[in-house]
Amino acid sequence: MITTIFFDLDDTLLWDKKSIKMAFEATCKEVAELKPDQLEEAVRLEATKLYQSYSTYPFTQMIGINPFEGLWGTFNDQGLDFQKMYHLMPEYRVNAWTSGLKACGINDPGLGRKLADQFITERKKHPFVYSDTFSVLDQLKANYQLLLLTNGSPSLQKTKLTITPEIPKYFNHIVISGEFGRGKPDPAIFEFALNKANVSADQVVMVGDNLMTDILGANRTGIKNIWINHHNQSTNQVKPTYEVTSLTEILPIIKNLS
Repeated sequence: MITTIFFDLDDTLLWDKKSIKMAFEATCKEVAELKPDQLEEAVRLEATKLYQSYSTYPFTQMIGINPFEGLWGTFNDQGLDFQKMYHLMPEYRVNAWTSGLKACGINDPGLGRKLADQFITERKKHPFVYSDTFSVLDQLKANYQLLLLTNGSPSLQKTKLTITPEIPKYFNHIVISGEFGRGKPDPAIFEFALNKANVSADQVVMVGDNLMTDILGANRTGIKNIWINHHNQSTNQVKPTYEVTSLTEILPIIKNLS
């Protein structure tokens, strides 16, 4: 019998990809000589290449921090790898924007610095959630223990929750990979979450959008799972227990499991 629901945060409850897209659009509009889409594409490409070149890249993969989070997070967190990121990321942000401009034919480091700062402001101004996030959480909160299981840096994930303050109050527990020391899909963080919630794997269902973290990790730990397939992806080698296209569709599944 299901008593507890584990939720992913980014692109499950928070629409992080839309927030990043809006921040890019607002920032890129500042450069009148370029089409915003052209500059955004260039900066995304340069940021990804640069991010992968750092010695911290394997750590960010393991914890689950993407290049675009690097463009606005502070990473002032405990641990040597986070401290390396804390010192690297300000330079990374400026270089990503400056290189993106250069790829579009504009060599202006001062403008790169200005855009890097503006992107941080814009991202904080656009904390999108899905249209059904709160209605679904409202319907589940009374009858289930809810645990938020999110990959990322503690400081950045807490910032996301601070700018969407309605979300944290739904949850009995919040587990962040950067605090635990390993990220989804590592079974260890799922086991930690089970212990935190004081439940066994057969009492839990995991809800998430990412096959390679949320669903793979739940499968490895013997936890039933619901994959929110927003973009009609194919399932490849990872098979979810259930598949839906929106949060609202999880409700009848959870009811049946209970």
